[in-house]
Amino acid sequence: MSQVINKETFGVPYYRPVSQECAVFEHAYANRLPLLLKGPTGSGKSRFVEHMAATVGVPLITVSCHDETSAVDLLGRYLVQGSETVWMDGPMTRAVRTGSILYIDEIAEARPDTIVALHSLTDYRRVLFVDRHDEVLSAPPTFMLIASFNPGYQKGWKELKPSTRQRFVSIGFDYPSEQVEAEIISAESSLETSQIKKLITLANKIRNLVELGLTETVSTRLIVNAAHLMKGGLPPRLACDVAIVQPITDDLETARALRDLIALIF
Repeated sequence: MSQVINKETFGVPYYRPVSQECAVFEHAYANRLPLLLKGPTGSGKSRFVEHMAATVGVPLITVSCHDETSAVDLLGRYLVQGSETVWMDGPMTRAVRTGSILYIDEIAEARPDTIVALHSLTDYRRVLFVDRHDEVLSAPPTFMLIASFNPGYQKGWKELKPSTRQRFVSIGFDYPSEQVEAEIISAESSLETSQIKKLITLANKIRNLVELGLTETVSTRLIVNAAHLMKGGLPPRLACDVAIVQPITDDLETARALRDLIALIF
């Protein structure tokens, strides 16, 4: 459910700034303010967090939420080991205890009790109440809470309450301009420029096909995946099919229409 990333192991992951998001992060971190990232799937939110955590040199603990994620999953629980019952910190408790950056991905997917457990970390108190362990932890200066969500996911079926959103400094993410997206794809895959231009043309055409009714459109992440496959020698049409078409739709008619579009460009 969670993973830990540190600078010594992975270095600083590549991230191409789009606006002033890096400066906002630095100021939020310096002022010990929680940060909320809003934007569609694959728009660079997670990579941005990894890049900034490595830049400031603080370990990053990431939690990917789903509809069964509870406060207990984040705080910790007692486990039976042999003949003893021992306490095991959850990722949130571990992040506070070690002064790490805690990144909660897709926070809106979590159960309400999970979000409530975060509240004491998002105001002036910066403390964590671990009721089951009868412990109150004060967050050290290096600790930072970052959360992300997709505001348009499933047409607003799951949204964050205003009372929760107003606890954070927020940054909006979106898919970058064609020029910036081309830089990102080139840096990530080293694919030749002419093929990158075709991939971006394809992505933008799909993004503008609102009549297809796609739940999610083509993200920068999917374009990068297609570029990696093409750079590795997979035929462009097949690379676009498996990296772009298949991930965004299961509808046969929609997939056929997208393949026709791919054939026109490649």
